[in-house]
Amino acid sequence: MEENVLHSSQPEGNITSALFAEMVLDKALLDFRKEKIQQKIDQSLRDRNKREFIRLTEELKDAF
Repeated sequence: MEENVLHSSQPEGNITSALFAEMVLDKALLDFRKEKIQQKIDQSLRDRNKREFIRLTEELKDAF
């Protein structure tokens, strides 16, 4: 009987751990994507490319 009690909470813990891992991964991917867009924005400023700057800033606003 005690063995069943111990095992019954394990799947819930696995689901919680999996959800947490997914949230961490999603956050890391969003941060990476944001950083890449910001780097491209910086490059567009250096290149004085107004059209690209506007496009990228809109992309950044829409994505985040």
